[in-house]
Amino acid sequence: MSTLAAATTSTGEAVQFWILGTVAVLGALCTILMRRAVHSALCLAGTMIILAVFYLANGAYFLGIVQIVVYTGAIMMLFLFVVMLIGVSAADSLKETIKGQRWLAALCGIGFGVLLIAGIGNASLTEFSGLTRANSGGNVEGLATLIFTKYVFAFEITGALLITAAVGAMVLTHRERTERAKTQRELSEQRIRDGVHLPPLPAPGVYARHNAVDIAGLLPDGSPSELTVNKTLRARGQIRDVSSEALNDLKALEQRSTERLERPTSEEASK
Repeated sequence: MSTLAAATTSTGEAVQFWILGTVAVLGALCTILMRRAVHSALCLAGTMIILAVFYLANGAYFLGIVQIVVYTGAIMMLFLFVVMLIGVSAADSLKETIKGQRWLAALCGIGFGVLLIAGIGNASLTEFSGLTRANSGGNVEGLATLIFTKYVFAFEITGALLITAAVGAMVLTHRERTERAKTQRELSEQRIRDGVHLPPLPAPGVYARHNAVDIAGLLPDGSPSELTVNKTLRARGQIRDVSSEALNDLKALEQRSTERLERPTSEEASK
């Protein structure tokens, strides 16, 4: 009876497991199926948070806190920040940097799946120890006892794999400069030889009534300059056109100049 009572799961735990387990599996699938690296990282972060909830629900409080603070809060957010900083797009994600890496990854995944299924199939649970026995000296003490005695070899192998993955990521993202950086003089001479944009580009709002970044600079003839506004703002349709206002100002200025020239001077009026 004691073994059966220990193995019985309450209704709340069963509902929590099936709901959160389904979400965790969907997040894991989206991690490998999403085309954008940022979306994959967000799905993986959601799966890690659900795993932390499972740890907490099973009495592994130390593992649950470490899962949230270290893995989800630090490592995954750092990975997400780096991905957003360097701007990895879908095209970069689908481009193979190493030939045959897709087939190698598929073989490794199949091999890992076979080992996992074989291990689960050969596992035998004759009795349940329960959380009381596992955490008899405290959750942290019980976890440390298992890690540094029974599972010390697997723990060291996992640490070596994590360090290797971190070093490999840094090596792959590092770009060694193979040529000397050009000076400002050399860049100016190159622009002169190419014959493009010899003087500096006009600033936003030049010859306009405003100096905002979303208003194109106007040329002396009143037409907007396409080079004075950001391409992103133009693609979003956030560019304000003031060419008509500038043309009206130019016409008003010309009219005032004409009137001033046609107005007789004081000496001519006295005569």
